[in-house]
Amino acid sequence: MFRSDYIVRMIEDMTQMIAKVLTLKQERKTTEALWEIDELLNRHFRLNSRLLNSLSVEDIIELFRIGGGLEVDKLQGVARMLQEEAGIYIEKNDDYEVISRLMKALHLYLYAYLHGADRKLIHITQEIDKVLAVVEAYRLPTKTEYLLLPYLESAGRYGKAEDSLYRLVDHGEDVAKEGNALYQRLITLDPDVLARGNLPLVEVEQGQEEWRRVIAKAKEWGA
Repeated sequence: MFRSDYIVRMIEDMTQMIAKVLTLKQERKTTEALWEIDELLNRHFRLNSRLLNSLSVEDIIELFRIGGGLEVDKLQGVARMLQEEAGIYIEKNDDYEVISRLMKALHLYLYAYLHGADRKLIHITQEIDKVLAVVEAYRLPTKTEYLLLPYLESAGRYGKAEDSLYRLVDHGEDVAKEGNALYQRLITLDPDVLARGNLPLVEVEQGQEEWRRVIAKAKEWGA
């Protein structure tokens, strides 16, 4: 119960802070807006912006491992703060700071989502989609692409999952097992479900055959 109450208070504080930041952005007070985020990071996560943005995503995740478990809801909270910071840097026209924060936020969101985060707490799927809409023009880090693939499949976005699979191939990754398993799962789904996921059954069948050719060719090159 205590843990649940703490998370509720954290979200309430975040909601109030985000509203305040929105007002400050509208008033062009970007420095003050960044201070608001920094204060919340310190209060709820014992972090500050400088430290958070200097750490790798792996290091951030480790900070939230306690007793063999992972505080996934705090992790998605940190991702939300990074996303909010990125929004401030959009106002400052600083593309580097925007994209670096959004890339990190995306990885943390996906990791939290795939490890049991409460998906209604901050509407994580909606936030992931907002971040993806901004960063889709950029090449994702390979480690993030590995998280994006199962996320897209679990969300029923099968066409985009297939695209993610091939991006991993373009990264030079050996994803033969992942690809084989993906197509084996897809081929068993109801055709209507596949169609809603923008990957009709006929395209799954064609994709599976093409995937076999891609893997066969990769083995020839590696021989």
